[in-house]
Amino acid sequence: MLTSLRLLHFKCFADQTWKLAPLTLLCGRNGMGKSSVIQSLLLLRQSAMKKMLEVQGLLLNGDLVALGAGQDVLYQWATIEEIGMNLETEEGHQARWRFGYEPDGDVLPVQTVNDDLRIYRQSLFGDHCHYLMAERMGPRTSFDISNTQVRKHRQIGTQGEYAAHYLAAFGEEPIVNQKLAHPAAVSLQLIDQLNAWLAMVSAGARINVSEHQELDLVSLRYRFAEGGDLTQPFRACNVGFGLSYTLPVLLVLLITGPDGLLLLENPEAHLHPSGQFQMGQLLAMAAACGVQVIVETHSDHVLNGIRLAVRRRVLAPEQTAIHYFEKHQMTHQVLSPRIDRQGRLDVWPDGFFDQWEKSLDALLDLPSEGGPHGTVFQ
Repeated sequence: MLTSLRLLHFKCFADQTWKLAPLTLLCGRNGMGKSSVIQSLLLLRQSAMKKMLEVQGLLLNGDLVALGAGQDVLYQWATIEEIGMNLETEEGHQARWRFGYEPDGDVLPVQTVNDDLRIYRQSLFGDHCHYLMAERMGPRTSFDISNTQVRKHRQIGTQGEYAAHYLAAFGEEPIVNQKLAHPAAVSLQLIDQLNAWLAMVSAGARINVSEHQELDLVSLRYRFAEGGDLTQPFRACNVGFGLSYTLPVLLVLLITGPDGLLLLENPEAHLHPSGQFQMGQLLAMAAACGVQVIVETHSDHVLNGIRLAVRRRVLAPEQTAIHYFEKHQMTHQVLSPRIDRQGRLDVWPDGFFDQWEKSLDALLDLPSEGGPHGTVFQ
């Protein structure tokens, strides 16, 4: 498991180190650098997968992430034209990479490497790592098949585009972490567990998957339990975005075993607040089962789901890391509130999931009567 990440002269960070826990939350307003943390890990992963990291350098544009050229990723006030990345693991293994600067190049040449080769045994560099970007696959009539990604590497794609194919191939297998088993599921099979967890998005939802090998396509439809009956199957495009956007998130949580790594962007997208809250609890449960989860989120409901999971002893406080990204006078900073056994945070920075209280205060400050005109921005 990764325990520390340091970035040097990378994008908006001059020199910043983050603690990485079994469950790490990256929070803050837009444009504060949250995505840069996940992108740095993806750069290392895609460069290693292409066998370029040790010999050629850092591949900026690949299957996982595309960041442009060197001038797009070098910290703009860097005094040395060099980008650095450090990783540490719970076993004490360390890796330190330093890359040169090519303004128009999409490969940053490796200058120095000081690593323990055992670092490459980490899930970040293997098939037990899953990344789901914020822009996931929305409702479709059909989905593509990839035998290489699904059957060989057990991957569902960065947009969840192969989630339907994965279910068609392995839906009858039992889930890896049986501690994640939903009590309402009829069995431990992946498809039954997924249906049970989908109920937090839409009550009674059931998935119907049909594989069409002759067309290299998989169709996905939904049915809904009403009492003791099931509705007719509905196309995914007729049941809204919530189910389609949440399906791959739930799927990777159920198929990733201990020592796996999940990099998730906005798992709360298109979810009702109650579903966001349940998502936070499920993330905590997965982390408690040995899966390392690094999440970028804008949802206070996800945070509160995790806080409640800590209070209920599902996850220990020391198994969580919360990082709040902010900017002061063009300098990006990171604050890291700590959570205690009761789910309380030791510090609550301004702007850290406090918009509800600010909006309520503004409403209470308004005069009870007034004219039709007023100002919105203050």
